[in-house]
Amino acid sequence: MDNYPNEERRVANNAAGLNAFLTRMYSWMSLAVLISAATAFLISGSGIAITRGMMWGSMILWFVIPFVVSFQALKRPTLAFGALMLYAILSGFVFSIIAKAYTGASIASAFVSASAIFITMTVFGLVTRKNLDKVGRQAVAALIALIVAMIINWFLRSPLISFVFSIIAVLIFTVLTAYDTQKMKQMYNQYAGSNQISMTGLAVFGALQLYLDFVNLFLQLLQIFGSGDNR
Repeated sequence: MDNYPNEERRVANNAAGLNAFLTRMYSWMSLAVLISAATAFLISGSGIAITRGMMWGSMILWFVIPFVVSFQALKRPTLAFGALMLYAILSGFVFSIIAKAYTGASIASAFVSASAIFITMTVFGLVTRKNLDKVGRQAVAALIALIVAMIINWFLRSPLISFVFSIIAVLIFTVLTAYDTQKMKQMYNQYAGSNQISMTGLAVFGALQLYLDFVNLFLQLLQIFGSGDNR
């Protein structure tokens, strides 16, 4: 009987630790989104002339930096956090270029829709007792196949195929949002209280994963809502 108070205390401590971890992770993810939005707004209204070299250079870094953050997050949390914020600024620069092809109404609709989907699926990922590993792996495999198909369509330049791919991508990132959320919760429960990995680094890693899910949801929804803006 004496073990019950200790067990209850352990469960309460773990719940408090998990809540603190999630708060930190979502705060950093939200900060990255805000920085991206502010950067895009400032650059769009600045009248800065963006050269082709700047555009391609930023796009290359945009794909490279997430790998740097992922590999360094658990080893060098401070460096990874700085890289995440830098990536948020870079993403804002890229968004300012993309946004020129769309109206303000399309951008607002895409952002609100992406936020609604993200919040719904991240809550689902936190509360569901169903293991999402299988569906998550399938979503990752589907994403890889979709990226290959998108590259091929980049040469074909078919608007209809691009529209269909955007719908598929929204479905994939909807699943990945729930999967990544559950994965981060599982990783915290696995490593909490041990010295194997840094909880700060894990929060940075999770913030990046969820930031990428949200950003890709937004970009694909933007293409869907704004399919007629540039015609």
